[in-house]
Amino acid sequence: MTDRPDQTDDNPITTRRGIRSFVLRQGRMTVGQKNAYDRCWPKYGLTRDGGVIDPREVFGRSAPLNLEIGFGMGKSLAEMAANAPEQDFIGVEVHLPGVGALLKEVEERGLENVRAYNVDANDVIDLCLPDACLDRAMVFFPDPWHKKRHHKRRLIQPEFVQRLRHKLRVGGILHLATDWENYAEHMMEVMMSAEGFANTEEGSGFAPRPDHRPITKFEQRGERLGHGVWDLLFRRTN
Repeated sequence: MTDRPDQTDDNPITTRRGIRSFVLRQGRMTVGQKNAYDRCWPKYGLTRDGGVIDPREVFGRSAPLNLEIGFGMGKSLAEMAANAPEQDFIGVEVHLPGVGALLKEVEERGLENVRAYNVDANDVIDLCLPDACLDRAMVFFPDPWHKKRHHKRRLIQPEFVQRLRHKLRVGGILHLATDWENYAEHMMEVMMSAEGFANTEEGSGFAPRPDHRPITKFEQRGERLGHGVWDLLFRRTN
């Protein structure tokens, strides 16, 4: 198997310095994932080197645009795209087997409304997305970094949320979900104090799971372990 071109010393997974919210796990794609990747990446893959995209050119149409950060193995993203063919979806995932798994789903389902990045989401936000292009941004079940000394690694932080805000159109939705109560409380604290966002629920209330968010394996695992699941939906107001 050949490595994807981004993961080299000259073209790393991220260009950002400092604390990372992810650790690159060692792992290889299955034969099926590798074959799907080789066949589909030229059509469905997006690269940091491509610079700022025009979504209308990428998808060949003007349609509501969704971004999922950290799509894992891609099943939920593929399901959302299959259920909403009138919308377009961009997924970001640093782990190559996950990208291969998504492209396998895309190929098997015949989806035309999905594209993927295989780099740090921070780079996608800073270097690839035009301002006010997104109707919805989604971060489902990010690594909770549950040890207190690791909380600084959590993706949902005030600075990250503000950078993402500028990529949402006014009225667009930031949708977060976690099965760790402490992280849910942290997310709510960040979002309630975030400039330019308003909770779609009253006060600091969590939202019921919207129909468009599939129940993921992480959610099922959490339910088995007796964890709750918390959804936060915040609208960009300015």
